[in-house]
Amino acid sequence: MASAPGSETPMQGVALEEYPQPRQAWLTVGVLALCTTFAMLDQGILSLLIQDIIRDFELTDTQASLLLGPAFAFVYVVVGIPLSPVVDRWVRTRILAIGITVWSLATAACGLAGNFSQLFLARMVVGAGESVNGPTAYSIVSDCFPRDRLPKAVYGLQIGSVAGNGLALLLGGVMIYIIAKIGTPILPLVGELRPWQAVMIGVGLPGLLVALVLLWLKEPARRSFRADVSKVPVLGAVKYMWLHFAVFGPLLIGLTLGALDGGGRAWGAAFFERTHGWSPATYGVAAGIVSIAAMLAGLWLGSQWVERMQKRGLVDAPFRVILYTRGFNIPFAIAMPLMPTPELALACYSVTFLTLGMSGPLLNAVMLIVTPNQIRGQVMALYLFIFTVIGQGISPVITGATTDFIFTSPDDLRWSIMLLHIVFLPPALFVTWLGWKPYRREVERLNAEDAASG
Repeated sequence: MASAPGSETPMQGVALEEYPQPRQAWLTVGVLALCTTFAMLDQGILSLLIQDIIRDFELTDTQASLLLGPAFAFVYVVVGIPLSPVVDRWVRTRILAIGITVWSLATAACGLAGNFSQLFLARMVVGAGESVNGPTAYSIVSDCFPRDRLPKAVYGLQIGSVAGNGLALLLGGVMIYIIAKIGTPILPLVGELRPWQAVMIGVGLPGLLVALVLLWLKEPARRSFRADVSKVPVLGAVKYMWLHFAVFGPLLIGLTLGALDGGGRAWGAAFFERTHGWSPATYGVAAGIVSIAAMLAGLWLGSQWVERMQKRGLVDAPFRVILYTRGFNIPFAIAMPLMPTPELALACYSVTFLTLGMSGPLLNAVMLIVTPNQIRGQVMALYLFIFTVIGQGISPVITGATTDFIFTSPDDLRWSIMLLHIVFLPPALFVTWLGWKPYRREVERLNAEDAASG
């Protein structure tokens, strides 16, 4: 017997046919994608504005990288991991509603910051609020679809990530242009805002409306696939992954190496301004349009590719697409900072967006497929901890520090980006490849267990 949706106790023994109706399941994906859109928008808008902030606060690249990365990401350790057991026990829609309220208000507070310290603190609160988004959203989606349909569902969820990242560039660029034309607003007690401050407030506050929608969303019933999982919070999840290291190890280590290379995207606006003379508004509009178009194309192509492989009986289809697309992207990523014109650099960048749209969702899908329901929130929190802390926290600092201390000139940012692509991307692909066969064997085993029990 399954208890009512929203119960604090995970559901037991729910039959396959008792998944939500497709209409309700996809409605849930749509609302969660909208939530993710605002998460990525509030998270990514700072990278577009970073050059103006550097000038206003007189920062070095290393100081700016602390705002782009650690200020947001490191608080994940303090908030995200301890809260992950709550995701596996409490009403997840309420957790998300609280989270988006916190990060939306904190993003608006970034627009009121008058110095480096205040902005750093506000970004920390943004990170605290967003730390619950990924684990909670993926946990909900995993209870809406059976295992073989999870890749397509995660692709749908990732539309929110695509929209958020693209809007951070496109909407931010448009707002900068409009503010330059009409002037910055004047607020009571605050005075006249800088252009980047007005943008932060403008993108932060609308997220509060999404919190209201989440309170209306129906919580799906939880499902428990395995009984041999420790109930000890966090440590139980870590123990399970260690016992299945052949599957989880390559995924996590490969993600770590790839995440160390992620600083180039955070410094994208600065790179195009320093190397090619593009303003943040020009880069924001151009890169926003390209990223949205390329990543949406990637989502569609990737989902179709996985479905065709699955119809041929390839249970490891998601893993194959990850490897193929990552391998295809490497030469374009290395070539991007070397391009002589901004148009050619953006063309190479579009390949990164395309392959990211194809493979990014599948990294989350394969983790969900091989993880028992009781610890999915915790495992995804640990998984996203690597992506957030390393990819968004440490990697921008590595890129900024490489520019400051190895190449020594801000104009040499292009060489820092190229060097880190060479150092991290090929090893990340190789380590991930080591997990291919263990993943396939694990999925075959899980499918055999399902067939025997049902």
